[in-house]
Amino acid sequence: MGAVHYDSYTEARDHLKALLDAAERGRVATVRRHSARSAVVDVERLRRHLAAVTTWRAEVVSENDGFSVFIPGVPVAADGATLEEAVAEMAEALREYAQDWQDRLLDAPNHRENWALVQLVELSDDRQLRAWLLGEAP
Repeated sequence: MGAVHYDSYTEARDHLKALLDAAERGRVATVRRHSARSAVVDVERLRRHLAAVTTWRAEVVSENDGFSVFIPGVPVAADGATLEEAVAEMAEALREYAQDWQDRLLDAPNHRENWALVQLVELSDDRQLRAWLLGEAP
């Protein structure tokens, strides 16, 4: 089985198993609906790719009373008495930002380009998000 392309929602629905099987194997899998075409991809493959290629990098600042974590260019920051506490707060703040982005910010000019960051946050569990924030290899 190679790439799978379905030219309608109905055709994709009728071949849903083949569509999902292709995505899970890493093959190209697309569905056309009206004039739009969407890709179906395996979540873990997409998450790993986004974590590897994203240009956003968290910065940690050690201060007398604890730690601060921020990502330059992203309106999210967090503080904590320990590094672990600051990273946990940052993960929570990123999850709140991702929800706000999906609810109302996705079309705002100064937030529109954060699509990949939001996808990365939403597709990561707490352990994965922590590792990404700290720059740890997957």
